[in-house]
Amino acid sequence: MNLNQVSLPVDDMDAATEFYRRLGFLQIVDTPHYARFECPDGESTFSLSLCEAPFHNGAIIYFESERLDDWVAELSKLGIEFEQMPTDMRYLWREAVLKDPSGNRIKLYHAGKNRRHPPWRVDRSTD
Repeated sequence: MNLNQVSLPVDDMDAATEFYRRLGFLQIVDTPHYARFECPDGESTFSLSLCEAPFHNGAIIYFESERLDDWVAELSKLGIEFEQMPTDMRYLWREAVLKDPSGNRIKLYHAGKNRRHPPWRVDRSTD
């Protein structure tokens, strides 16, 4: 099994697609109600879906980069505003936090081996 994608609700497709392209994602589908992006590294994709009704999305989408600090500095120069600049977290990740134009929460981070193999990893394969 593999995760195909995550789809985020947006209330302004033009503002949202421009925002994600500025972050460095490659837009591969462009319709008035749906957009899809490829991540610059790996094979992951995510999409945006126009939602005309009011919504609150409590999900957080994470994008990892080994060059987190440089990426955040580049984005800041482009006018992207951050709620939190890169910060070392107690769970061994370094994270920056921002929101897209529709209010979806995004974390840009670097965790390295700690993403899948933190010191507290459990093995439930024998349960």
